[in-house]
Amino acid sequence: MGTRYFLALFLILLVLGFEVQGDPVPQQEETASPAVLTKVQESLLGYWNLAKAAAQKLYKKTYLPAMDEKIRDIYSKSTAAVTTYAGIFTDQVISLLKGEH
Repeated sequence: MGTRYFLALFLILLVLGFEVQGDPVPQQEETASPAVLTKVQESLLGYWNLAKAAAQKLYKKTYLPAMDEKIRDIYSKSTAAVTTYAGIFTDQVISLLKGEH
């Protein structure tokens, strides 16, 4: 449950970051020094790295090799079937357009 709250907090911070970044305000005077901006950037980068590490940990925790193998097998079989039927359909359309029966 902790990851859900962390993910929700991360998404909220991400949206707020885009809101702040997406609304340019003309600057009349320099209010923030470069040192403060650097600290903010470093802290945001730290949060990003924490979120990335949590996502990788969650992925490794829920990764099932047998399920991955089954999904890959189903994907290869379905793409082979779709390719075959698309070829048949293409041949039928071409023969219909040429007038061959």
